[in-house]
Amino acid sequence: MKLSNLIPRRLKLLCRAFSSHAALATFSIAACALPISAAAQNIDKKAEAAQPWPTRPVRILVGFPGGSTPDMSARTLAEPLSRALGQPVIVENRVGASGNIAADLIAKATDDHTLGVVINGNLTSAKQLYAKLPYDPARDFAPISLLTTAPLMLVAPSSLPGGAEFFTAARQAGSQWNYGSVGNGSVGHLGMELIKQRSAGMTPVHVPYSGNPQVVTAMLGGQIQMALIPPGIALPHIRSGKLRAIGLTGGRSLLAPDVPPLTEAGLKNVNLEVWTALIGPAGLSRAAQARLAQEVPRIVRDADTRQKLFAQGWQAVGTSPDGLSSRIKEETAILGNIIQTRGIKLE
Repeated sequence: MKLSNLIPRRLKLLCRAFSSHAALATFSIAACALPISAAAQNIDKKAEAAQPWPTRPVRILVGFPGGSTPDMSARTLAEPLSRALGQPVIVENRVGASGNIAADLIAKATDDHTLGVVINGNLTSAKQLYAKLPYDPARDFAPISLLTTAPLMLVAPSSLPGGAEFFTAARQAGSQWNYGSVGNGSVGHLGMELIKQRSAGMTPVHVPYSGNPQVVTAMLGGQIQMALIPPGIALPHIRSGKLRAIGLTGGRSLLAPDVPPLTEAGLKNVNLEVWTALIGPAGLSRAAQARLAQEVPRIVRDADTRQKLFAQGWQAVGTSPDGLSSRIKEETAILGNIIQTRGIKLE
């Protein structure tokens, strides 16, 4: 065989060998790249979780005015939480729509440093009441802790009778009497609708306000004749003789030991509480959620914090995120039943 014929053949063999090795190298690199990429992603996730939080001031949004019960809960939490986190914790009041304006701002926050103190209705009944609610309570929030609970106290001007006589007078007045609440869908609103159901023939008209201080002002001014409000708001006016306590939802409470339950006035199964909770947006980082789940229950259960909250008319709770989630589910069913039974629907 001539040399000229051998050269092309050898070149072809070399090319084939080179191509085979190159393909093998390419395959090896690609195969190695897959676990490296997955490992890098895991490292990124661990790094994200390990990042210190917070890195700047934290905001707590409240959907009710200063002096309201959610506002007081938030401000009582803010100072010790600031010390624990090493960053300022600032309470901002974003009032309106029964607290739903603030709830929507919390749901849409993306800065990883915005939280909120909300009441029952924002997380339970709002979705069932409003066809166009701009947020989804079940999907758009990260639950952090159930902060406080309290029974509701049915109060009236001191000029009206107490006990069973109050309900007789209310039935006689019909729709000429009004009742107030902190807004459509609040526990005060739905609780009064439950009382109307339990006390046949009682038909006062609902008037919503921006907060419980405004409810009390309206009652003292004669615009409304009754309301379900937390004991901490009602008791100072009861002690001064301006308001009268008719009864408590549920049983007796250490928050108002001298006030009888509504069952003693003949109303059965009016077992509702008002509560506040700390939440964040669903996209809140895992580092933030873990830190808050560690610090907030400890702070709320601290003796000093408990004493301050009790003086405001609250029982301190301080649950885990799972504890708050369970409470939301349970109460969504209870309030949903009232909404369905009473045929309540809001725009």
